[in-house]
Amino acid sequence: MGNEEEKPKIIADDDWKVQAKKEKEKLGEKEQQKNQAAQPDNAQRVGPMEQLPPANFMVLINSLALQALLYMGRLSDKLGEKDQSMVNMDLAKHHIDLIQVLEDKTKGNLTDDENKAMAMTLHELRMQYVQTISQ
Repeated sequence: MGNEEEKPKIIADDDWKVQAKKEKEKLGEKEQQKNQAAQPDNAQRVGPMEQLPPANFMVLINSLALQALLYMGRLSDKLGEKDQSMVNMDLAKHHIDLIQVLEDKTKGNLTDDENKAMAMTLHELRMQYVQTISQ
């Protein structure tokens, strides 16, 4: 009995679990910092107040409408000045036409609210387009 080699005992306690959890958290933080460093500067500035809107049909329509308004010179910058260098009526018409294509292709598949919003958006954009062309 005295000559038997004693095998090391494995002591399982909560200390090693806590240590392993801390190491895992540190690795996660390092990975997150590494990923943030690889993103462009503007992607790092997106904070909780600047979250992207959900990807849905109305956001798509609004995005195209904003592009049309931008190319008509109908949007102003933060100082309230309109950037006339962005005016391109061909691109404005193209974005309005894209919304028309979406209306045609989604006919019968939209909710009443989506149909109304799209019709109103198209009407308003066309009115803005005519006003801009006639100035």
